[in-house]
Amino acid sequence: MEYIKNFLKYRGLLEELVSRDIKVKYRRSALGYIWTILSPLLMMIVMSLVFSYFFRYEIENYTVYLLSGQLIFNFFSEATNQAMTSIVNNRSLLTKVHLPKYIFPLTKVMSSFVNLLFSLVAIVIMLIMTRTPITPTILLFPVSLCYLFLFALGCGLILSVFAVFFRDIYHIYSVVLTALMYFTPIFYPVSILPDYAMNLMRMNPLYHILKMFRKCILEGELPTAWEHMVCFLVSAAFLLAGLLIFKKRQDDFVMYI
Repeated sequence: MEYIKNFLKYRGLLEELVSRDIKVKYRRSALGYIWTILSPLLMMIVMSLVFSYFFRYEIENYTVYLLSGQLIFNFFSEATNQAMTSIVNNRSLLTKVHLPKYIFPLTKVMSSFVNLLFSLVAIVIMLIMTRTPITPTILLFPVSLCYLFLFALGCGLILSVFAVFFRDIYHIYSVVLTALMYFTPIFYPVSILPDYAMNLMRMNPLYHILKMFRKCILEGELPTAWEHMVCFLVSAAFLLAGLLIFKKRQDDFVMYI
């Protein structure tokens, strides 16, 4: 209840901080917000040229498959990286102004999420260009994005706490993200994995969220109740853990930042 009350009380500030982050990201850029669409498209073209030769016979509509995985992972990477440094980078505000400290990682995840929403235009463009059938299931894709947001926020809260007390987490997390990128089916089909690797893959929350997202926009299938339950429970568990860890250690931030 405390988090909800503070969220409502400081909603205006939160909106202002999110708006600031988005404007700063594209400040002095000639194309501005167009980069949110152009960047994933250009990266998709490069990766398609590299990987389509290997997987073109196993994945139908490889370009949309690749782009969807790229957008989901890039959001998670950007959101968690920025949330991780949000407390340390705002030390001047934390020591001078009384604010709910969780607003800073929340702002970073929300600004990254807004960028993700803009980037979805790239998927629409590719769906049209590749003449992919549009089915009613596409209306359900926001559900998977909600799970993704909660999961990223939970991870971001945990990382922001670790970054205050253990600065080596920056370097460790970069390695973890690289491993996670290859451990998430962004550019390859899971059908190529042996059974033991597939069992490990099922332990990756991003795999389940990405699978649900692709089902809605690419495969035209309804996610099952089991898939919803897995995504919800994992996202809720990470968010709850993040809130609890953050609340327990937030009073000590001023002493270490």
